Amino acid sequence: MLDHWPRTTSKYLKREGRRFCSKETLLKRLPITTWLPKYDLECLEGDIVAGCAVGLTLIPQSMAYAAVAGLTPNYGLYSAFMGCLVYVIMGTCKEISIGPTAINALMTYEYSRSGGPEYAVLLCFLNGLIILAAAMCNLGFLINFISRPVICAFTSAAAITIASTQIKGLFGLSFKSNGILDTYVKIFQNIGDTRWQDLTLGLSTIVVLLLMKRLKDMKAAKVRAGDTLGTRMWKKVVFLVSIGRNAIVVIIGLVTAYLLDDHQPFIITGEVVPGLPAVRLPQFTAVVNGTTLSFGDILEDIGSGVAIIPILSILGTVAIANAFCGGKTLDAKQEMYALGFCNLLGSFVQSMPVTGSFSRTAVNATSGVKTTAGGIITSVLVMLALAFLTSHFKFIPKASLSAVIMCAVLFMVEYEMVAPIWRARRLDQLPLWVTFLACLFWKVEYGILVGVAVDLALLLYSSAIPKINVSTIKKEDGVKAAYVLVEPCTGLFFPSVDYVRAAVNKAGISTAEGSLTVVLDCCHLTGLDFTAVKGIEGLCSDFQKRQQPLILANASPNIKKSLACLDPHIKITSTPEELHSLLRCVSQMDAVTTLSNNCAMVHSNSVVCAMVHSNTAETCSGEEFDMINPLLQVTTSAAKPSVCDQPA
Repeated sequence: MLDHWPRTTSKYLKREGRRFCSKETLLKRLPITTWLPKYDLECLEGDIVAGCAVGLTLIPQSMAYAAVAGLTPNYGLYSAFMGCLVYVIMGTCKEISIGPTAINALMTYEYSRSGGPEYAVLLCFLNGLIILAAAMCNLGFLINFISRPVICAFTSAAAITIASTQIKGLFGLSFKSNGILDTYVKIFQNIGDTRWQDLTLGLSTIVVLLLMKRLKDMKAAKVRAGDTLGTRMWKKVVFLVSIGRNAIVVIIGLVTAYLLDDHQPFIITGEVVPGLPAVRLPQFTAVVNGTTLSFGDILEDIGSGVAIIPILSILGTVAIANAFCGGKTLDAKQEMYALGFCNLLGSFVQSMPVTGSFSRTAVNATSGVKTTAGGIITSVLVMLALAFLTSHFKFIPKASLSAVIMCAVLFMVEYEMVAPIWRARRLDQLPLWVTFLACLFWKVEYGILVGVAVDLALLLYSSAIPKINVSTIKKEDGVKAAYVLVEPCTGLFFPSVDYVRAAVNKAGISTAEGSLTVVLDCCHLTGLDFTAVKGIEGLCSDFQKRQQPLILANASPNIKKSLACLDPHIKITSTPEELHSLLRCVSQMDAVTTLSNNCAMVHSNSVVCAMVHSNTAETCSGEEFDMINPLLQVTTSAAKPSVCDQPA
């Protein structure tokens, strides 16, 4: 068998390689081939407007997020154009804008602060490789194990952490801190050194940004059918001012600082490396504190960031694509391919890790983008800024950038989700608050892992301790009990076997008083593993020792197949009538046992036998009841025994 393994693997790889390189697959992996032949002037107009709007938002945001990542502003701009270009070719959701984001910037800072830009660029390269590998191996489903409460808590805690790190820039302070608590402690320790000029500019910028954000939502700014041409043009200008607010306030701050440069009142960004980045491979070695680190040393230093950043990148992009796909089926695997190449190729132009941005995607959507070609316009604007404007970026006040970041992350705090989560399932508050507090006061990357661990623990607990309903079904006279119905509400797999076995035994002893027939309803059981099958065998043994009948009802074909391994002669009934026939059979046995003590042991033993060993008639007649054991019977009826006609 081992001798054939290399040959089998070789055939598999060749087959997969041919399939991956086929024309059909290539066209599927290059969505541009679908919309490009249909491209027209209407699409061009919409893409130009949307591309400019996103570009005006992206340029100041990327420089601000570079500061969050502990990098100079030029690295933010390097990260802003390659992702947009690659997504034009490989992206499936026209609204998505790929680039630096607040959370990715925070994660980049956590894992690259000891190594600087070299670590950040290498993180981008590894991020792309891991996302591509995950797409090829169909591992995107792992993202489903991160629940909505955990995502909500992580995003909110990250937003508060990012905003807290920008307070020092808003106050004109300069210090290093470790964690949110240390940040606030040092803010209060240095509050006396606050620069009123920076604080005034920062607070004014925040107020202006919030007011400008509201402009596009005002009724007076929305275009109506009866508006004149002049009114329409005015409303479009108001709309562009609203979505380009970040660029406007940064330009105002830049001009103010430039005019007052002789007696500079603000702390400014400083020199920014001019020009476009050189195209080159990421550096796989780095010099830190005079020591040259190998690739292995860097990986050891980065640690869990190699896995955390790809997970967050995939999560962000797929979540945004789902929100904006307009009801269409999302190809999550293709989105992972696109994001992987955005990071991989971005690392060649010294980009930090990138992913989809919700705020810029919303700008893209409201601006009327028609195709992913809007990313070309955005990329061109960023490259023009790098080529011709970087010499002026040194005058951008840090307070303005801090205000831009704080306004961007302010609306990421999802406080409104707490009440719906409480109403839907109170137990979900546990992973929500555990994740939030761990992210806020421990580390963001560890907090999300703790949240996932709590979620999995709750999932395993519900699997190991399923809800079980026990009810007594009366006879037609409404007085005497016909049988006891036991209904497990979830599947029966190895974690829950002992619990279900104990519950059924308890129902048989207490509710059924050790003698009444017990019917185990299998309608909610989706499958059985080997441990569960052995557990049912043990359950049968328990009932045999008590000489008490047990019937399994409403089993699916998969359940029947699993139970067949107990004994190939298990009798399977398929209708409620056959189930009732078995119940009548058991009733007749009890009657004979009552009439004749001499026959009691014989008939009782036949009833409590663990399995059916008889190939007799399909139904049980009065004369044949001593030949068939109804203890372990299976019915596949869609109707539950409790809703069928009551047995006679």
